[in-house]
Amino acid sequence: ALHLSENACSSKILNAVKPEKDVDGVSDVNLGRLVRGDTYNCSVSPTASAVVELLEKLVKTVDGKKVLLVETCGPLEASLQCLLQRKGAMTMSCQWKTQQLQSKLHQADVVVVGSTKRKEIPVSWIRPGTTIVNCYPDFLSGKISLKLGKKQLGHSNMVKTSERWIQSQQYREWNLHCLKLQPLSPVPSDIEISRGQSPKAVDVLAKEIGLLADEIEIYGQTKAKVRLSLLERLKDQTNGKYVLVAGITPTPLGEGKSTVTIGLVQALTAHLNVNSFACLRQPSQGPTFGVKGGAAGGGYAQVIPMEEFNLHLTGDIHAITAANNLLAAAVDARILHESTQSDKALYNRLVPIVNGVREFSSIQLARLKRLGINKTDPGTLTADEINTFVRLDIDPSTITWQRVLDTNDRFLRKITIGQANTEKGFFRQAQFDIAVASEIMAILALTTSLADMKERLGKMVVANDKNGQPVTAEDLGVTGALAVLMKDAIKPTLMQTLEGTPVFVHAGPFANIAHGNSSVLADKIALKLVGEEGFVVTEAGFGADIGMEKFFNIKCRASGLVPSVVVLVATVRALKMHGGGPNVTAGAPLKKEYTEENLQLVADGCCNLQKQIQIAQLFGVPVVVALNVFKTDSHAEVDLVCEIAKQSGAFDAVPCNHWSAGGRGAVELAQAVRKAASQENRFKYLYNLELPIIEKIRIIAQKVYGAKDIELSPAAQSQISRYSKQGFGNLPICMAKTHLSLSHQPERKGVPTGFILPISDVRASIGAGFIYPLVGTMSTMPGLPTRPCFYDIDLDPDTEQVKGLF
Repeated sequence: ALHLSENACSSKILNAVKPEKDVDGVSDVNLGRLVRGDTYNCSVSPTASAVVELLEKLVKTVDGKKVLLVETCGPLEASLQCLLQRKGAMTMSCQWKTQQLQSKLHQADVVVVGSTKRKEIPVSWIRPGTTIVNCYPDFLSGKISLKLGKKQLGHSNMVKTSERWIQSQQYREWNLHCLKLQPLSPVPSDIEISRGQSPKAVDVLAKEIGLLADEIEIYGQTKAKVRLSLLERLKDQTNGKYVLVAGITPTPLGEGKSTVTIGLVQALTAHLNVNSFACLRQPSQGPTFGVKGGAAGGGYAQVIPMEEFNLHLTGDIHAITAANNLLAAAVDARILHESTQSDKALYNRLVPIVNGVREFSSIQLARLKRLGINKTDPGTLTADEINTFVRLDIDPSTITWQRVLDTNDRFLRKITIGQANTEKGFFRQAQFDIAVASEIMAILALTTSLADMKERLGKMVVANDKNGQPVTAEDLGVTGALAVLMKDAIKPTLMQTLEGTPVFVHAGPFANIAHGNSSVLADKIALKLVGEEGFVVTEAGFGADIGMEKFFNIKCRASGLVPSVVVLVATVRALKMHGGGPNVTAGAPLKKEYTEENLQLVADGCCNLQKQIQIAQLFGVPVVVALNVFKTDSHAEVDLVCEIAKQSGAFDAVPCNHWSAGGRGAVELAQAVRKAASQENRFKYLYNLELPIIEKIRIIAQKVYGAKDIELSPAAQSQISRYSKQGFGNLPICMAKTHLSLSHQPERKGVPTGFILPISDVRASIGAGFIYPLVGTMSTMPGLPTRPCFYDIDLDPDTEQVKGLF
């Protein structure tokens, strides 16, 4: 309730009150709703309501009565006029100084007075029998003038407003308006299709799916960050169904998992009227300007605007790059300063006197506690305690934390740092990784809250000290700064498909290097928003042997979520390659084997599809095969693949034409997924975390890849021994392996058997929460091809439109 003097009741002041908190009904929004007759969603002035209630008791009915409002200012006057006119009264308004006041008073049946009567106005001006209501000195509920009803009505408004607020916090049914598609033949380029559709404003989309205005942060017209507070608001809402899209071992061209993901949700929502959400990774600039292109889907099943999706988006990868490289800089700077300063000099700089006061920062106090030093006064530490506190004693040969860059730059795979004279002879060999291979990206994808992310960032191990103990970001004192750089990146980005259905884009770890899945947070929020009968469709990178295995064993462990269905994407093209067809090379025309019917090649290549189905079955989840149909595929080839898939244990196998027809081309797939989701789910993990690291690696190699056994290099054995001693042995495994074969050799297609899987090195992402073995020669920094995608990308300086993206 407001307590304002009369001269303070200006529109500027009254409209400073949020409409949902305006129990006095004084804001322009509430008055506008009252004028339109929307009394349910607005608060009516308690004073005005009390006046009407009092009049109905005194004159029985105001219908047909002439009511004069004298000196009733602004909001009160507007409210009274609306309420009285709605009840049939004729209202007039005037001031005490109005020249025709005597005539108006004489004509009135009712006079409502808003301020004290001027002394020079005689009572005789008022006709005998006229009903007079005084509602001064103040019309707001904080000052009680009307003895009847006003206080109670003010309290009633408080109750109604609270009830409306509580209802607004509950789960809302979607009111989604899908966008119409008019597919063309031949299918235009992805960017032409994207530009041919007019996306909804993102705030409109957010409202349609039940997001509140204060739960989104808008970036332009078509993107918005979604705040994590939504999870608390909808914590009691039942989750929807959880669907994973994986694939067979792909060709270098990719087989369309993102396209299937988008086509499936377009079919579910735009054509079957089922709430659904797509959750995708954010593409790296590496493939966007390298070989593969973007990851927004394709044809008539893509996220729009596709150029915004593929370029920068909301800056999450830039935030990861900044955080990662800040930590890298902190490691080398600390080694330099420790090597050139005494304990006393280090201590004086690490704990300086500021404005005559010397105190530890909170992160320094936490380090002291970990060291067993229970002191808070910097002046009380002994010389030995100071030495222990200031010396991290990082062993440069054990540094595993690398700098990152979101560009394919092969010449940064091995570099020398510290060659300037200012670094006093401290130089060492180092390297750059692609930004999406950073452990911070993996943390972003696996974290469940801001507090969880901060804790994970602090646990990141950057090196060992000279005693073989791990050195963390927390030890370096940089955890809080990393969290600050990542505070916006933790929020999923809301976008939409070509048919106006919602999409979350969040995180983008590579699948052959990292765990290859979008964020846990995006999935969790989406599962609440779709409701119990809805579907959340998320994608795992590359083949089921890589992205899907990591989804189940790493991501599901972090999230606690249980998948309902696996959609396994296959293409006739990839199956022919696995059946013995010639190599498929990005940028080169396809050989005739891939453009002409060849049933034998397809049949032979289905061994890879059968193996990937078996991998999914290891986890006890129903499998639906989605055959992504190309125009060169014959009906006989399509039928053959679907028949073999069902014979191999798939719940169903469905040809899909979403690339050329949008959601309508994936309706059959959507129906199959709905049926499969109703089946009994016997989900289980592949291995127990308590097993030794070597055994967990062996289980993946043998049961998933089909290897005969594993072979550890001396470096890998040494690292496994070290991680086990350091207490990291109970973490899941994230294999860094080529995506082009079930084995470690990209040229081996189909289903290789009898091979020994070589583990060249083993690293640990302790903050992300996994151990990652490097299989064979696995590069963490891709290189540019001879003719990268950027040859075709340009900007029109007149329209500012991106050209040639895909």
